[in-house]
Amino acid sequence: MITLKSPREIKAMAESGAILAGMLNGLKDIIKPGISSWEIEKFARKYFKEHDAIPAEMGFEGYKYATCVSVNDEICHGFPRKNLLLKNHDVVKVDTVVDYHGAMSDSCMTYVVGESTPEIDKLVEVTEKALYIGIDQAVIGNRIGDIGAAIQHYVEDENGFGDVREYIGHGIGPTMHEAPDVPHFGEAGHGVRLREGMTITIEPMVNVGDWRADSSAPDGWTVKTMDGSLSAQFEHTIVITKDGPKILTSRDKVKDAKYLMDFDKLG
Repeated sequence: MITLKSPREIKAMAESGAILAGMLNGLKDIIKPGISSWEIEKFARKYFKEHDAIPAEMGFEGYKYATCVSVNDEICHGFPRKNLLLKNHDVVKVDTVVDYHGAMSDSCMTYVVGESTPEIDKLVEVTEKALYIGIDQAVIGNRIGDIGAAIQHYVEDENGFGDVREYIGHGIGPTMHEAPDVPHFGEAGHGVRLREGMTITIEPMVNVGDWRADSSAPDGWTVKTMDGSLSAQFEHTIVITKDGPKILTSRDKVKDAKYLMDFDKLG
């Protein structure tokens, strides 16, 4: 069932999202060559505890960690690992969900460890822009398929990258995963119609090579690219409003100025 959020619920989700965004921004000073990916997990747990928030992924369907830390050809759901030392040129995706006094937010950011390369720069740029292209389609009266079609066209037709199909966005609110599903591929004009008060995640995962994913890892969680190519992901939690899509997990108030909620107008 799709739930439409009240002004009170949206404000609470924005508070949750601000905590999550603060943690992801803080990782910019933590992620560097030589650290283990476990340091990311430690930082997130400490940050959430200091801000009276709960890392909602811990215990979800048996998952043991506060963060998913996926490196290079790992698309998503990678474990933070004490024995995985980050090195120059690594592409690191950190995805997590925050529960702040019952309000959920979900976001992912891609980091480049140390120096980048032209290929990595393009992958990260395309993936982040794909997210915003999808967000721009999230307006009242459009359909879920409009979001996916716009992302797929930009990622695959315009840039020749692989647009992952197997893992998608979703509704979010009192629980982590709600209706509707939000694919990052599809056909414009199809799917659920978007309504004011819907809260969803948009989270494109983009591969340098083939779009297909390999979920056969022995740990039962880590998902990799089928062809071993690099992968990136960006994600925001947004709300559909009469003034357009508003980002509840913004990490950059200047860049996201037009997507920020005016809570005085919300009521």
